[in-house]
Amino acid sequence: MANAPHGGILKDLVARDEPISGQLKEEAGKLRDIVLTERQLCDLELILNGGFSPLEGFMNENDYNSVVDTLRLSDGTLFPMPITLDVSSDDISRLSINPGARLVLRDPRDDQALAIITVEDVYTYDRVREAIQVLGADDIAHPAVAYLRNRVKEYYVGGKVQAIQAPSHFDYVALRYTPAELRAHFKKLSWRRVVAFQTRNPMHRAHRELTVRAARLRQANVLIHPVVGLTKPGDVDHYTRVRVYEAIMAKYPNGMGHLALLPLAMRMAGPREAVWHAIIRKNFGATHFIVGRDHAGPGKNSQGKDFYGPYDAQELVEKYKDELQIEMVPFQQMTYLPSTDEYQPVDEVPAGAQTLDISGTELRKRLKTGAPIPDWFSYEAVVQRLRESYPPRNKQGFVLFLTGFYNSGKEVIAKALQVALNEQGGRSVSLLLGESIKGDLNPKLGLASEERHENLQRIGFVASELARAGAAVIAAPIAPEERSRGLVKDTVVSNSGAGGNFFLVHVATPLEHCESTDRRGVYAQARSGAIKGFVGVDTEYETPKKADLVVDATIQSIPAIVHSIILLLETSSLL
Repeated sequence: MANAPHGGILKDLVARDEPISGQLKEEAGKLRDIVLTERQLCDLELILNGGFSPLEGFMNENDYNSVVDTLRLSDGTLFPMPITLDVSSDDISRLSINPGARLVLRDPRDDQALAIITVEDVYTYDRVREAIQVLGADDIAHPAVAYLRNRVKEYYVGGKVQAIQAPSHFDYVALRYTPAELRAHFKKLSWRRVVAFQTRNPMHRAHRELTVRAARLRQANVLIHPVVGLTKPGDVDHYTRVRVYEAIMAKYPNGMGHLALLPLAMRMAGPREAVWHAIIRKNFGATHFIVGRDHAGPGKNSQGKDFYGPYDAQELVEKYKDELQIEMVPFQQMTYLPSTDEYQPVDEVPAGAQTLDISGTELRKRLKTGAPIPDWFSYEAVVQRLRESYPPRNKQGFVLFLTGFYNSGKEVIAKALQVALNEQGGRSVSLLLGESIKGDLNPKLGLASEERHENLQRIGFVASELARAGAAVIAAPIAPEERSRGLVKDTVVSNSGAGGNFFLVHVATPLEHCESTDRRGVYAQARSGAIKGFVGVDTEYETPKKADLVVDATIQSIPAIVHSIILLLETSSLL
């Protein structure tokens, strides 16, 4: 029998509102709308299908504050993650967002109306407090903190939603189950105990052995429930991972396992995330949940230390076990014993026995270089799927992002780089030149901070698509703000797959030189007030904190600068 939903009732809003969906759709045509972000879309899908039960909408201020401070909704129900709908001050005035207003929530991919929210409140929040309380630190090295700082707007809107329809998907449709559908599947197969396994990475032999062992010890079946929404920037794309999961499912004993995809936007929040994941799997009908070592951890902080302790997640899930009502299965680190050709938990390995392991870093290195991956570590079909998506380094795309003052020489450097890379061959080379690209992407954008930021968003998107296809991309905007440069990097690393190689080059030519050699008199126009918002005159240029390379056209020749950038690429094995 499937586990009871969190809160006792599965909040399947699509099924609840199906009788009035026609009326809601008709009403939607008369209402103002919010086009959702990718994260908001993931959150809304799991609100609508009951994956986030007992939620029936985006959190109001009382629930938000309670969750941030106590891991509970205002009514006392355990729920560790704030689920919020962020809007800007411009959105509030433009859409007349106030308590009682009804707004349509639209899918950003196809503009379809998915739901109508009835606004309960509009409230501000403290980003630093949210980062520290929910994520453990206000550290930009944490991807969710970076997202909170750079992408989340300044207000939250709380309110319950009514479902018009669930978001459409065109990939792996047969593997996408709502909680109600997965529960029906378990019932049809008479699965009484189900061990759920969360993953955002490709699976190999150790994962198969771990999950099979967990199921056999509990006389249970296995649900492989990978995240295919937003994961950590730089993760393997979900298309590749699903092909890997499909290949490895064939290695399970017949009838033991089932694969279903979860459209979750992860926050990489470690202990809180583990409790959240347990609640979600409980809503999908699982009775057991595997919690790993450093579960949903984002890696190292700015000081080079792990954000969370290795067992913090397991300890927090254990703390709330009576309320969660889903049994935690601690992740046992598995290691390979060549003498017996089997995997065993490290704490069960006989003293003195030889063991073999390949780290994630070593695996990525072997994929990039084409080095062999032994069959004791992974299955041939899995390795084949990974190699199809991850070509050798010298075939991968990359982005060179040159930033500096107007007339710093960055555009000359970019053009010279294009020639040098074309000479080398092997890739197409695309050049995105500074402010001039505005005319192609959006000629209406000006020099205001938000307009520059929007222009860089567009440049980041174009660059990421080109790099994904294996191109060498050279972008040379002024990009005066750290937040905008960070956004471009995140976009490239997150969306470009194997092409997510990003290099920030600061062209640090002094402002005085840029201005004194300005033959077009642009700086003079800015000084006279004819041009407003000009960087270096009445807008500050924020010096990059973590440039991969710093060059200066007053002390280095253009050929020398180009050569140093080529060497940077060669050092990274991209040439």
